[in-house]
Amino acid sequence: MFFIAGLAIGTTANAQTAADTLKMTLADCIENVIGNNYGRKEAKLNEDAKQAVYEQSKMERLPDFSATLSEGVGHTAGNAAAWNGNYDVNASVVLYQGGQISETIRQNRLSLQQSAYKTKQYDNDLVIRVLQTFLTAIGNDELLKYQQALLTASEEQLNQGRVRWQAGDILESDFLLLEAQWVNDKNSVATALINRNNTLIEMKNLLAMNLLQPLALIYPDNEAIEIMPALDIFMEKAVNTLPDFKISSYEVEIAETGLKIAKSAYCPTLSLGGSIGTGHSAFTGYGTQLSNRFNQQIGLTVSIPIYDKSRTKSNVQRSKIALQQTQLESKQTAQNLQQTLLTEYNNTTIACNQFETDKVRQNAYFKSFEAYRAKFNAGSITAVELLQQQNNYIHALNDYIRSKYGFMLKRKVLDVYMGTFAA
Repeated sequence: MFFIAGLAIGTTANAQTAADTLKMTLADCIENVIGNNYGRKEAKLNEDAKQAVYEQSKMERLPDFSATLSEGVGHTAGNAAAWNGNYDVNASVVLYQGGQISETIRQNRLSLQQSAYKTKQYDNDLVIRVLQTFLTAIGNDELLKYQQALLTASEEQLNQGRVRWQAGDILESDFLLLEAQWVNDKNSVATALINRNNTLIEMKNLLAMNLLQPLALIYPDNEAIEIMPALDIFMEKAVNTLPDFKISSYEVEIAETGLKIAKSAYCPTLSLGGSIGTGHSAFTGYGTQLSNRFNQQIGLTVSIPIYDKSRTKSNVQRSKIALQQTQLESKQTAQNLQQTLLTEYNNTTIACNQFETDKVRQNAYFKSFEAYRAKFNAGSITAVELLQQQNNYIHALNDYIRSKYGFMLKRKVLDVYMGTFAA
């Protein structure tokens, strides 16, 4: 008996999988892609680089130390050649620089925090790509199973048609139509199998796996599709959660500190420096010379900018313009992001309605196809009428599977935007 309606979806593997087949749930895929994806590793390295820059900027508050040691031989007219040497240790620290060090530290801290949100943004994009690939693979597998069931039905119809044609109950043209449908269904099964396998290859590439490693995707037992959240709740959660908004706001703060750093060049620089040293002019009485020449020095240095060919003024002006541009870009980014969120929500609503429609259509065409099969077996309709109903059902079935997994993807993406997604 031809049976499709209650088909269970378990995995995207073949019926018999090899012992070394890697079986992964959606949660497994997301966990592995976060840990293994090459692009994600690169994003984390960028974050580590920002951390190194930030730590270095904090060290700028500390003094510089250096030591110099020199030995040489000198000769003048009337004097024998003699060795001479100098040994010095120097230290200096900037006490005031118009807040440049503090603002640079703050700017690098903001850049580090922003990079963490950029990594989170990359994670969200990865999760969406995994969702898309996973659900596409599952959808292709469901379609494959339906196509295989249809092929079984076509084979039964072909066998029955052969018997009836040989008995003279139907025309040869009807039998040939049944044979053509069977061949077409065989091709549909082969195509669905290739499409399923291609999405598995895409998933393995995302996971940075060996592309030849057999992979089976396991769908969760609960296939319930979540209801749509209210628009105001969705927007509130997404605006507060999406890293894209945070990244944009950090750009403004970084530009503000950049302006302060540029203005700091107007201020004087106060430095504290000191040194100790000694030396000798010959190796005779070496120790005594080192003791007698031992010296210490400490002092303050003030460097006051007077005229630098308007370089500071130009830098400040460019920093002001950069800040204004960043503020405008941030507002435009927020506007664009909200538009994207609203569009995604509306498209998800459309997808939900389409899914409900296609579910009803698929069930109706299935019932109609079953009724026409019974009529054909009873000899009351032609093969043309039967195959017309079968093709109607196939189209409705394809629409149903496509809209089902299309809506599931869009609905889960809303959860990613709201920060509530759980595999």
